[in-house]
Amino acid sequence: MRSRVLFINLSSYEHWSEDFEVEEWLGGVGAGIRLLREHAGRAEPLSEGNAVVLSTGQFTPAYPMASKCVGMFRSPLTGTLGESHAGGRVATSIANAGYLAVVILGRAEEPVYVVVENDRVHFRDARAIWRVRDSIVVGRIIAKREGGAGVRSVLRIGAAGCSMVRYACVNTETYRHFGRLGMGAVFGSKNLKALVISGRGSFTPERLSCYRRIYREIFSRITSWKEAKKYYTLGTAANVQPLNEMRSLPSLNLRQTHLEGAENISGEAFAERVLGRRVACSHCPVACIHIGALRVPYGDEPYFYKTLMVGYDYELIYSLGSMLGIRSAGEVLRLINQVERLGMDAISAGVALAWATEALERRLVSRRETIEELKFGRVEGYIKATEHLASGANEFYRALGMGVEHASKIYGGEEFALSFGGNEMPGYCTGYGSYIGYLIGSRHSHLDAGGYELDQKLAKEGKELSPEELVDTLVRREVEKQLLSTLVVCFFARSIYTPELVATAFEPLGMEVSPGELMQIAERIYAEKQRYRGELGFSMDRLRVPERALKQEALGRSLSREYVERALRYFAERYL
Repeated sequence: MRSRVLFINLSSYEHWSEDFEVEEWLGGVGAGIRLLREHAGRAEPLSEGNAVVLSTGQFTPAYPMASKCVGMFRSPLTGTLGESHAGGRVATSIANAGYLAVVILGRAEEPVYVVVENDRVHFRDARAIWRVRDSIVVGRIIAKREGGAGVRSVLRIGAAGCSMVRYACVNTETYRHFGRLGMGAVFGSKNLKALVISGRGSFTPERLSCYRRIYREIFSRITSWKEAKKYYTLGTAANVQPLNEMRSLPSLNLRQTHLEGAENISGEAFAERVLGRRVACSHCPVACIHIGALRVPYGDEPYFYKTLMVGYDYELIYSLGSMLGIRSAGEVLRLINQVERLGMDAISAGVALAWATEALERRLVSRRETIEELKFGRVEGYIKATEHLASGANEFYRALGMGVEHASKIYGGEEFALSFGGNEMPGYCTGYGSYIGYLIGSRHSHLDAGGYELDQKLAKEGKELSPEELVDTLVRREVEKQLLSTLVVCFFARSIYTPELVATAFEPLGMEVSPGELMQIAERIYAEKQRYRGELGFSMDRLRVPERALKQEALGRSLSREYVERALRYFAERYL
């Protein structure tokens, strides 16, 4: 079974396509890691030699909730493997253009944006929009010029990407992003302001009647799935109140795991006060994307407002809400809007600002460095600080733009710099599963193995695992997720797309594969990731749990550094 891969070389302004055999690696992260390793090698993250691979899967045009696109690159934030997933319409646009993946190589001499229209590729002059700071405005300018509404996707960067902030993101479809690990900085290093992909092709399965039967079964499972109502009603913001009650909501730079007044930034509060509408990724019946309506007054006109639509979810409410002590849904929405327009990963930006606030309090830095008065709970200072961060206004903000771990090594405060493997902390402090999962996961993310979920499950069952048992469980869960990531199936659907169902769903697409063979592919992809990370210099010696994290109880339990160190030693011996 073959698929096509489109290559775009920005250095030579050339493009071509090649066949890719999918049986060994499938698509998504499988094809992505293979193509990245082959075409980027050990190139430095912001060098001309780094590549960006945008990969879809065989299920992208075929089945519901197979709506993610995987972006793979060498991360400028961690220096090792960068992997970021985005929903929206990107994957569908690439698939309908006739490709399994798009590989971006080289560096343009002057700012450009690239337009892909099925077999045609155009290189457009982007000098006039390079300094446009607002990524949403960039998207509107390009969309108006290029047209293709409904079949195209516009991937673009804002001010942070052009300044090469190491956690700059790539925005797409206004409310979706390739968020973590700095793909926006890689775009910026390549003088690539945007990538427009228009796909006008169609999908026809080899065995139509069989396909219809399986599609109906999958669609029925999704629409009758009890979790679908939760994701539709409140979205992931539903997690705010339960985690706060469990004392697992990181707050005030993790000085606390419980925030007084968190009910004002809960999913329920957002739904009651600011929810404007819900939208869905392409080919998804759930519609978990929640959009808040933000009223912004005009400067000199009383009682005149414009309404901005801003996406929100749990991670954004954590990083730009509880982490900064902001207890108003409207103020959190303002800060989300600011960070996303500037084109920064919201988790990293929020954690960086929280560290900067405490560093200012402790007089490790002064107003000379921060420029603004940063205080927990005061949104105005953070609104202004994000502008400085995105533009690298001074030496301090340029250091902070390289990650909180980097900044703390210069200015001090490493014990409260909440970074795991160089990546800023996600929004869960549930125990060993979450923290060790961040450290040993391929991209230092809560999504790698879902350790936060495992912690809660074990606590509910009253079980404890040894460090070795915990590591084995986390690795097994991450391996299982590689299967979903090769198909680019949303992780929310992990209980639906079992290996048995996936094997059955491949039949009408013309590929025969057993559940056991699928898991072998997942194991191969996991091993390939670890191998490539090692080639890029990943070392267990650099991993640490921030002192602040170990001092806080998690789900009512104290944590031991000895347990963590034993787990990391076992992981190094067993899996590296």
